[in-house]
Amino acid sequence: PVDLVIDHSVQVDRFGSAGAYADNLGWEYRRNRERYALLNWAQQAFDGFRVVPPGMGICHQINLEHLGQVVIARDGWLFPDTLVGTDSHTPMINGLGVLGWGVGGIEAEAAMLGQPMFLPKPVVLGVRTHGQLPPGTTATDLVLTLTQMLRAHGVVGKFVEFFGPGLSSLGIADRATLSNMSPEFGATATLFPVDANTLKYLHLTGRGHIVDQVESYTREQGLFRTDDDAEPTFSEVLDLDLSKVEPSVAGPKRPQDRVALPAVAQSFQAAVDGVAAQASAKEIARLVAESCSEAGEFLKAPPERLEQPNAAGSVTHGSVVIAAITSCTNTSNPSVMIAAGLLAKKAVEAGLQSRPWVKTSLAPGSRVVTQYLDKAGLTPFLEKLGFNLVGYGCTTCIGNSGPLPEEVAKLVNREDLTVAAVLSGNRNFEGRIHAQVKASYLASPPLVVAYALAGTVLGDMTRDSLGTGADGQPVYLKDIWPTSAEVESLIASSVQSQQFELEYGRIFEGDDAWKTMPAPTGTLFAWSGDSTYVREPPFFQHFAEAPAAPSDIEGARVLALLGDSITTDHISPAGSISADSPAGTYLVEHGVPRAGFNSFGSRRGNHEVMMRG
Repeated sequence: PVDLVIDHSVQVDRFGSAGAYADNLGWEYRRNRERYALLNWAQQAFDGFRVVPPGMGICHQINLEHLGQVVIARDGWLFPDTLVGTDSHTPMINGLGVLGWGVGGIEAEAAMLGQPMFLPKPVVLGVRTHGQLPPGTTATDLVLTLTQMLRAHGVVGKFVEFFGPGLSSLGIADRATLSNMSPEFGATATLFPVDANTLKYLHLTGRGHIVDQVESYTREQGLFRTDDDAEPTFSEVLDLDLSKVEPSVAGPKRPQDRVALPAVAQSFQAAVDGVAAQASAKEIARLVAESCSEAGEFLKAPPERLEQPNAAGSVTHGSVVIAAITSCTNTSNPSVMIAAGLLAKKAVEAGLQSRPWVKTSLAPGSRVVTQYLDKAGLTPFLEKLGFNLVGYGCTTCIGNSGPLPEEVAKLVNREDLTVAAVLSGNRNFEGRIHAQVKASYLASPPLVVAYALAGTVLGDMTRDSLGTGADGQPVYLKDIWPTSAEVESLIASSVQSQQFELEYGRIFEGDDAWKTMPAPTGTLFAWSGDSTYVREPPFFQHFAEAPAAPSDIEGARVLALLGDSITTDHISPAGSISADSPAGTYLVEHGVPRAGFNSFGSRRGNHEVMMRG
C-alpha cells in the first residue's frame, strides 16, 4: 500500500492576517494545477494508492498521528509495521516504534512495484538515557543536543536505538522529535521501543482499537519495553543525561552547531566574519559593533508599523526577518506548541508585540494542532503577534518561506545585510530558508515567538529584555516563559482524542477545490507536450523488454570533488528558482513569467528543469 501526502508545495505568500491560510491555499492550487491533476488521476488509476490532498498536513506528522499502525494485520498474519519514504525525515515514525527511513525515488518506485529492499547489516548504536529534562527546557533543546553529540561521534549509515530508564519520561511526541532529525545527525534510523507510552499515544490519537493487538503482539515477540528489562546489546553505546540539557538553538547554518542562548550573538558574529572574509578586519568590527549598538537591549524602543516610511530602517545585521513556527519536527509536539501559545499570551498581556520587520507565520503539520490551540484559548494571542495560520504544510522548513516584505527585501539587498531567520524546523543550511537570509537558527516554537518579539539575534535571551511593556518596564524572557505545570495543565484539558478522530476521519476527502478539480481518468495518463510541470520522462523511450548485458564503464570522470558539510541543498536546491539560473532561463523560454516559477520541489515532475537545477 502507498500513501502520498501533498505537503511540500504551499508557500507563505501572505502572512499576519486572518485570510492568509485561504489565500496561500488558493495560490497553491493555481500554481500546481497540472501536478495535482496527475495525482488526482493516479488515485483512481491504481489500487492500493491513496492521496492526502493539500491543506491537510505534513506527511511525517500524519504518519505519526494516524497512518502508523505499529503492528500490521494482513492475510491472517501479524507483523511489525515498516515503511520507506521519499523524504529524508521519514524516520520520524521511529518514535512510535515503527522502523522506517528515507530512500530515493527509484528505490521507492521499486518497493511500490513489489521489489524487496536490500541493505547491508547496519551498525546499531545504543543511546542509554537517564534522568529527566530540567524545567524550562524542551524536546527541541534535547534534539539539538543529540544532533551535536551524534554528529561528533559519527553515525552515518548506522541505526540508532534508544534504551534506558530515561525513556519513561519521554512521551511519543518527544521521541518523534528526536527521530525526525535522524538525517541531520546522519543516522539511517533512530528507533524507540514500544512501551506503555506508545499505547497511551495510540489511545490519544484515536487508535485505541489497535492497542490490545499492539500490546499482545509486541509482548509475545519480546519487543515491549519495561523499566525492568535487561540492557540490550549494541555495536556501540553512548550515554545521554537528560538532566544536562540546556535551552539552545542551532545555527547559523548547520543543525549540528548547537548554541546555548547566551552565546547566540557570538555565533552570529563568527558567521559574519566568515561571509565577509573579503572585508577588512576593521570593517567587520565596525559592522558588528554598529549592529550590537543598535540592537541595544533587544531593540527596546517601541516598534513602528512596517508601513511607516522608516520602519524597515531598523533592520540591520542580525535582525530577525523571518520567525516561523513550522515543520513536523516540532508542531507534532503539543508541549512546545502549547508553550508557544502561552508565551504569546503572556507577551500580549505584558504589552509586547512582534517587531514590524519580522515575517511571522504558523504552519502546523496537522489540523489537530489548530484544534487544540483554539480549545486552549491561545490562538488569539498568537495572532496578535502575527502568528496567523498560513497553511498546513512544510512551508518555511523546505524553503517555501515566500518573499520578504518589499521594504525589508530592498534594504537587505541595498545594504548587503546579513539577516537571520528563526524557525522550529530541522534544517538551516545557508540560503535554504530564504535566498536573502544568510543566517538561520533552529529553535523551539516558544523561542521562535521570543525572537519575533526581540527582532534580533544580537543579544542574550537569558539577560537582555525583549522590549518595553505597557507599564514602561522592561520585559524579560523569564517573565513570560511558561512553567511545566502550566503547559501540562493545558495539554490535559485541551488535547483530546476526539480532535484526532474528527480530523483523521476526513483526511482523504479534501476540500471543494480538490473534489471538483478537472483530472484525467482511465488507466493511462495523457501527457501534455506543453507542460512545464509534468513531462513524460525519457527513461522508457527505446527501452527493451530484456535488459542488455552489463558492459564495462569506460572513460568515466569525476563530476565534482567536494569538501565537508556539502549538503543535498548545495547539489540540487529544493527552494526558489532564480530568474538568472539555467532552470529560470528554461522556464522563461517556455513562456513562464517570473511570478509563476514556483519552486524546484514543485518542478520535480519535469526533468528538463531538474537537470538544470
